[in-house]
Amino acid sequence: MEIKKIAVMGAGAMGHGIAQVAAIASFDVTMRDISEDFLERGMKNIRWSISKFVEKGRISPAEAEKTLKRIRTLVSLKEAVKEADFVIEAVPEDLKLKQQIFKEMDSYAPAHTILATNTSALPITEIAAATNRPEKVIGMHFFNPAQLMRLVEVTMGKKTSNDTCNVTIELAKKFGKEAVLCKKDVPGFIANRITTPSTNLVAWMVYKGEYTIEEVDAAAMHKAGMPMGIFALLDFTGIDIGYSVMKFMEEREPNFKASPLIKEKIEKGELGVKAGKGFYTYPEKGKWAMPQIPTEKAEKFDPMTQTYVSVNMAAELIRNDIATPEDIDKALKLGFNMPIGVLELADTLGIDLILSKLKEIEAKYGEFYKPSPLLEDMVKKGELGTKTGKGFYTYKK
Repeated sequence: MEIKKIAVMGAGAMGHGIAQVAAIASFDVTMRDISEDFLERGMKNIRWSISKFVEKGRISPAEAEKTLKRIRTLVSLKEAVKEADFVIEAVPEDLKLKQQIFKEMDSYAPAHTILATNTSALPITEIAAATNRPEKVIGMHFFNPAQLMRLVEVTMGKKTSNDTCNVTIELAKKFGKEAVLCKKDVPGFIANRITTPSTNLVAWMVYKGEYTIEEVDAAAMHKAGMPMGIFALLDFTGIDIGYSVMKFMEEREPNFKASPLIKEKIEKGELGVKAGKGFYTYPEKGKWAMPQIPTEKAEKFDPMTQTYVSVNMAAELIRNDIATPEDIDKALKLGFNMPIGVLELADTLGIDLILSKLKEIEAKYGEFYKPSPLLEDMVKKGELGTKTGKGFYTYKK
């Protein structure tokens, strides 16, 4: 199908960014929100962002003007979707709210229209159940800020058709994005499913007094070479966003329990940079400033702890035919600016080492961290990574 008109539900942090991306890619866009104030705020953010694109030479002033003219704002949901070929919903992460909006969109949008949700973790299948076109409902998760981040996670619900999936992936490419495919509707999809349990484990370690927040983040930056620490990253992306994935996994995953360290921050309203305080304090509310942590704090914590758990989660995605190794590594590199994919790193460290570490983690922290049968099988076969010429990838000896 040919897509000409796109509707975006929501003009907030993600919605206005997605609308901008679509308009820059030469699509006619309607951006809808519940009030004119929200829409004007969204357009103000778009104008500011586009001005920065012009300043940096990414688009010309003439292209900027054309982009802005392609975006129309509406309060009426019916008017916003009645001629749309593709709709992208970007409202708050509330399942009932999304189901209500999808029900309304389904009743007003043309029969051919694909309805996509930008959710980072909520079940596509349950959202699709609110419509009479579940085969045309799909996950299309952009990363924040949508204008700059190259990754889009495409996730299929139980009834999503292959045609819907293919159209969505092609649309992501037309937006100038790189798409990864999550073939089954699992909590957290690819990127968040792999990273959330490992972050949660470290949060438990800190909560139990085994390490301090600074010791963890110092090790991540000064020993592992990460661009920022684990807790600094939570502050940057929003602790509430991370917690929404944890909460969803807690509801649906046996043996997974969100760390009280995260819950306490939510209860206090200390959500990170946007609140002026999270695990660190920020002088200017809403403005990011890298926490300064002494190098000597890095000695105690093993920064590969997260990697061991992430590899285990990734192995299960592969074993259950949910995602490919290539898409998994692409998701983490593009979605979280990681310098190396988690499976590339696993092959470098050695699958046998990772399996051994996971057994230690399982013994201490519970059954949720039980090593994947895929890892056990790889070790039995001698597929240990770069040192044997084969691991998750194949290498020339």
